[in-house]
Amino acid sequence: MAHTVVCISAEDGSAGQEAAALVAGSLGFRIVDEDIVARAAVEAGVDEEVVADVERRKSLLVRVLDQLGAAGAAGMGAAYAMPGYAVTAGDPPSDALMGLIRSVIEESAASGSAVIVAHAASLALGDRDEVLRVLVTASPETRAGRLRESRGLDEAAAADAVRKGDAGRADYLKRFYGIRAELPTHYDLVINTDKVSAEQAAQLIVSAAS
Repeated sequence: MAHTVVCISAEDGSAGQEAAALVAGSLGFRIVDEDIVARAAVEAGVDEEVVADVERRKSLLVRVLDQLGAAGAAGMGAAYAMPGYAVTAGDPPSDALMGLIRSVIEESAASGSAVIVAHAASLALGDRDEVLRVLVTASPETRAGRLRESRGLDEAAAADAVRKGDAGRADYLKRFYGIRAELPTHYDLVINTDKVSAEQAAQLIVSAAS
């Protein structure tokens, strides 16, 4: 069957972002990436950079509490209110933002014709037949090499960036979805780009989606 939504999960340095852009162009789909963070941040009344940093790196609860602490519990309840998503003063902000981000992912999928790259959308939409779930990965050495070139890092800094990115990804999956170990079976298609270019990866994804 033809898929109307493609969710691409990509490790840092795997060339997944490049492949996603090519897939979107080939299928004529829009690409939904950090817009999810921006929209969730606007609806939540939280600074976009704070939300993005929390998701990728550290504890959402701690960082949001730092951001909203001055407002107190009542302020938090007001900040996270949105249509169809009620938050009481006692709810943890992490749950609130998870709901906000997931609602934007689901809205994007419902509109169809989208390549969604970010925020574990494959897990949020895993039960939908119209969604193709893709993981783009590569060895740590390959990914570090790409980060050295793209970010101008030395070898040690690139390797450290890969480790921190992987740790942040694992923390996000555990915190938001309760997944302790990411498995190939969480996806319909897994592509290792050690020997596959972004263009070739995109061709494989387009073929699977069509």
